[in-house]
Amino acid sequence: MERCQIADRNGDAFRMTETKETEIDRRARTKELAAQHLERGDALGWFDALYKEAAGDNEKIPWADLEPNRYFRTWAEGTVLKGADRKALVVGCGLGDDARYLDDLGFKVTAFDISPTAIEWAKRLHADRDIQFEVMDVFEPFREWLGNFDFVLEVYTIQPLPLEMRARTIDSIAAFVAPFGELVVVTRGREDDEEPNELPWPMSRAELGRFADNGLRQISFDVMPGDDETPEQRFIVAYRRDH
Repeated sequence: MERCQIADRNGDAFRMTETKETEIDRRARTKELAAQHLERGDALGWFDALYKEAAGDNEKIPWADLEPNRYFRTWAEGTVLKGADRKALVVGCGLGDDARYLDDLGFKVTAFDISPTAIEWAKRLHADRDIQFEVMDVFEPFREWLGNFDFVLEVYTIQPLPLEMRARTIDSIAAFVAPFGELVVVTRGREDDEEPNELPWPMSRAELGRFADNGLRQISFDVMPGDDETPEQRFIVAYRRDH
């Protein structure tokens, strides 16, 4: 019996080590692809390259676990978020798990990503839902989308972009929020005096303050601890446009 228990523990340890090594490998490959595209002056092309390279295997994409973001879900449950047929937009939706979660909550959901491969994949995964998935560059938005959404969700799409694009990205995302609408941002967080050293670059409170410059009032700022794989704290910040 004791030998069996030891064998079980050893097996669990092996599986945990294997999982951790896989996680390290896929994050390293993601950073490699991003660096290659940045060297060519293409800050956005690596997203579609990564989805294409994954060839339908979500485990090759660090953020694609086929579940809604757990930090956003915790926030949504804590605030008893309800859609009530309001129009929601998911920024950089990837495979659409957050979009599906908002659909579960009763929102009328639109979601976009710059990667055509990701959008086609999301459409297949969520074919049973009435979610509008679109290919779009956040810097070249459909004009009819500007100021047109009651609820906008941004999860981890600002932090992987180069720091020099951060202000422009924030401005573009804020522009989707309708009068009296809300925006929720989920990001890795850092202190204002802490320098970000590698991709994905965490956001500071000072940087997040730019949303206020775009007419959005901060209504809550939650900090949640990270995990073993990504120990950085998470900021979950909610904003509202008052008019």
